[in-house]
Amino acid sequence: MKYLEANFDGLVGPTHNYAGLSYGNVASKNNAQAVSNPKQAALQGLAKMKALADMGMTQGVLAPQARPDVEAMRKLGFSGSDEQVMKSAYSQVPHIYLAACSASSMWTANAATVSPSADTADNKVHFTPANLTNKYHRSLEPEVTGKILKAVFNDEQYFEHHPHLPDNDHFGDEGAANHTRFCNDYGESGVEFFVYGKYAFNDSKPAPKKFPARHTFEASQAVARLHKLGQQNQVYAQQNPGVIDQGVFHNDVISVGNQNVLFYHQQAFLDTNKVKSDILAKYQGDKFHFIEVPTDRVSVNDAVKSYLFNTQLISLSKGQMTIIAPQECQEIESVNHYLKSVIEADNPIVDVKFFDVKQSMQNGGGPACLRLRVALSEQELAATNQACLINQSKYDELCNWVNKHYRDRLTAADLATLEMLNESRTALDELTKILNLGSVYPFQKA
Repeated sequence: MKYLEANFDGLVGPTHNYAGLSYGNVASKNNAQAVSNPKQAALQGLAKMKALADMGMTQGVLAPQARPDVEAMRKLGFSGSDEQVMKSAYSQVPHIYLAACSASSMWTANAATVSPSADTADNKVHFTPANLTNKYHRSLEPEVTGKILKAVFNDEQYFEHHPHLPDNDHFGDEGAANHTRFCNDYGESGVEFFVYGKYAFNDSKPAPKKFPARHTFEASQAVARLHKLGQQNQVYAQQNPGVIDQGVFHNDVISVGNQNVLFYHQQAFLDTNKVKSDILAKYQGDKFHFIEVPTDRVSVNDAVKSYLFNTQLISLSKGQMTIIAPQECQEIESVNHYLKSVIEADNPIVDVKFFDVKQSMQNGGGPACLRLRVALSEQELAATNQACLINQSKYDELCNWVNKHYRDRLTAADLATLEMLNESRTALDELTKILNLGSVYPFQKA
């Protein structure tokens, strides 16, 4: 049976804005309060999805969260009509209100951790939504994320869905941004690579001092248990605390992997030699390639500014891979030069393609942040909600939907208006019909 890796990208929501919400994410903080263009952001994301579909990749789309999240404000003591709640919250606690307007669910690398059926004891594809406890604006997402995932992967014969982990920093879980998988073929048993920032229950272990470690070792272990992974399917690695303190808030900002390749920065891991030996001890397949980028070739600062590692590493044919990179990688000389040397070297990476995802990049997310990888068999793909798969007609339909409903200019003050709330809800209600999701949002009363 044929197996493939599908990419499910997050559709940018109508309230896409720059509120600088993510401490530890340098790009997010640097662009705080800039005027955003939700329409451009959504169309940029759709263009990338369509381009990958045209390359032959299986490409899907995940719906955004409903924002502004008025109910979140009610839980904090604001009352009255929706308009009264919004105006009061924006007036009294604007930083909290703007968090409840974030379109951060576009970064579906944080949506969940996914284990394919080839790795799990019950031979089902397992999904666990990330709890994202470290950032308030993202901690509002998991429940609806779970509903959306169930609506996309809705056949219990093939898919197993778990609740998110406890809403506590001890089990801080950032999803697939700290998880990748190595395998010879997508249908063969693989090595799931869990990267964490700290031990939550052992203060004697190394941890960053400036920026938070959002993902814990204990969370990774819990997900592996929930997904019924065998010991041969698990490798754990601690992210270098020093690199977290340089603004590398997720592992996918400093390394990316696919099949038999790990492409990573010299400073990515606390103990690189152990990471390599642990992977090789469990990996079964063709020659494994560790591609280490030295600091003297590409600084951590340049890696973060360009999102060199927040790129997609995809297999378009057997043994050959392509990097899907943001345009910033082409514009920063050290990064562009290094990428050229990679595709000229003896390894599976043979090409780099650059995409304009600037609206996402300015908020701290590159191509890899925008997608959730799901390895599927032909039967599992057939059991997936077909309305969420990108082809020419679906792309056209979604572009028309964006052009109909999205603004091309959005400020923070706009987010506190009843007009914005109604625009967003009208758009998302229509989207659930386009994607055949049913009622996944709280405002859609049965």
